[in-house]
Amino acid sequence: MNTERYLPLAGRLLIGLPFAFFGLAKAATFAKTVALVEMVGIPLPPLLGAVGAITLEVGGGLLLALGYKVRPIAVLLAIFTMVTAYYFHSNLADENTMVHFFKNVMMTGGLLQVAAFGAGALSLDAYFAKRSGGHSKVAFAG
Repeated sequence: MNTERYLPLAGRLLIGLPFAFFGLAKAATFAKTVALVEMVGIPLPPLLGAVGAITLEVGGGLLLALGYKVRPIAVLLAIFTMVTAYYFHSNLADENTMVHFFKNVMMTGGLLQVAAFGAGALSLDAYFAKRSGGHSKVAFAG
């Protein structure tokens, strides 16, 4: 088994699909999501907190899982994950909240690894790079 081919795919799926799942759950309970965002004081809760989070989690999670534009998507999800840790999981005196805070820190570490090393061979990024003759290196911004 070629780990350099399959491990990046497995990692992207294990990070991306839960983002998509939880984004869909937020969409299904939109009013509750808006109320939670409003409770922590994020400005414009329906737009920034709910729609922004749902879009980033579902869209970003699926793009990450598919391996498309993973470097910028991983950076955006890493920032989102740390902002979420700060606003929703920063009461480190509470053991459950502390666990969620450090879970977010660990997810950010994984996302930064994806941002640094790319999508891997089994990805849309690799497919499009190969299709263009290898001339368009999958770059951070592109």
